Amino acid sequence: MALSTDERALLTLIANSHEPVVMSDFFHELSPPAPGMNEHHPGHEEWALRQIEWHRVSVQLWQHDLVRVVAPANGERGDMAEPTEAGIAALAV
Repeated sequence: MALSTDERALLTLIANSHEPVVMSDFFHELSPPAPGMNEHHPGHEEWALRQIEWHRVSVQLWQHDLVRVVAPANGERGDMAEPTEAGIAALAV
């Protein structure tokens, strides 16, 4: 399966973790807020939409069986996920 640039970026971070991770923990690393970002910042809306897009990317990874949830969300943190064999194989391409 060919990965999009975003899918590859997120899946790489997940695969480089040595334990299950909350995928959304990487969103700020992948698309950091501008210095001084708040809801009144001129780039806030665009940045917020990009953060929402990362959620879509994480769902796509799960739907394509490239990651699996190993511990469901518990109200204090999100789903803990790890790459599947298919996910590791997809990164090798």
